[in-house]
Amino acid sequence: MTVSAHRRAVVTGGGGFVGRHLVERLVEEGYEVTVLDHAHPSDGHRPPEGVRWVSGDVRDPRDVARAVRSGTDVVYHLAAIVGVDQYLADPLAVIDVNFTGTRHVLEAALRVEARVVMTSTSEVFGKNPAVPWAEDDDRVLGSTSTARWSYGTSKALAEHLLFAFADRYELPVSIVRYFNAFGPGQRPAYLVSRLVHRALNGRPLTVYDKGHQTRCLTYVGDAVEATVLAGTAGSAVGEAFNVGSRHESTVAEVAELIGALVEGDVPVLHVDTGTSLGASYEDLGRRIPDTGKALRLLGWECRTPLREGLAKTIAWARSTPSWLALRDTGAV
Repeated sequence: MTVSAHRRAVVTGGGGFVGRHLVERLVEEGYEVTVLDHAHPSDGHRPPEGVRWVSGDVRDPRDVARAVRSGTDVVYHLAAIVGVDQYLADPLAVIDVNFTGTRHVLEAALRVEARVVMTSTSEVFGKNPAVPWAEDDDRVLGSTSTARWSYGTSKALAEHLLFAFADRYELPVSIVRYFNAFGPGQRPAYLVSRLVHRALNGRPLTVYDKGHQTRCLTYVGDAVEATVLAGTAGSAVGEAFNVGSRHESTVAEVAELIGALVEGDVPVLHVDTGTSLGASYEDLGRRIPDTGKALRLLGWECRTPLREGLAKTIAWARSTPSWLALRDTGAV
């Protein structure tokens, strides 16, 4: 994919896991890129040369306005508080960033007439047992007293905001819902990143509740490809897309494959989430996307096999001592 020179993009959350990969891709495509992130490049979030960095918070409309200036063509809105550990620790911040921050981004984009792509999540579907999930399938969530659901609920409300702005103001918007994205640079607080982190640090692989849960793991390069397409294809305007692999693996199988790829004798430690995380945590048995719409309208499908994506992630991790030295945020 190539684009004309001098197109201008803003990436909120451009210092995060997917955000960094997206920024690199946009620079390669010839975009002038501005990043809005609460972090600062001096914290280790060094962007590619030529990227304008605005240190700020999407909850502050002044910071958003500093990033989203006249001449912006597209805003990729990735800023969010992500990770089950963070949902449980501070659900208020999760809701505030995902909802209030999204409104500020939409208002800024409307002022400068920019297109908006927001990254959402498979968690908007909650625990709907009828998989695979199509984009317009029902949402089935737990009690509002359970912090676990704050993220999916706030992201769903943010999606409502995008569609409402599109309806009232004819703002061109698109949504991409990631299904278990993984790859180099991800904080060791997720399924793949935590397992790789533990394996390379000589620690047992934690498998929750016997590992019978299934996931469709999506390599970050594929997720970025879909995200860029959602910001460039005319067919994406006004649409939400599931972005994920259709290959379903159990958590136990993923742990076994990682153990094999690191080529070591890596033990497995089974964890009961009811004991370690308490009643505020609810896991999902299966998450499977129907990605036919993305294939039909964007020509996109997940092309990186799980084994290849894991091998790339492990190779990057081996070569990055600073990441290996990070604290494991797992329950044990």
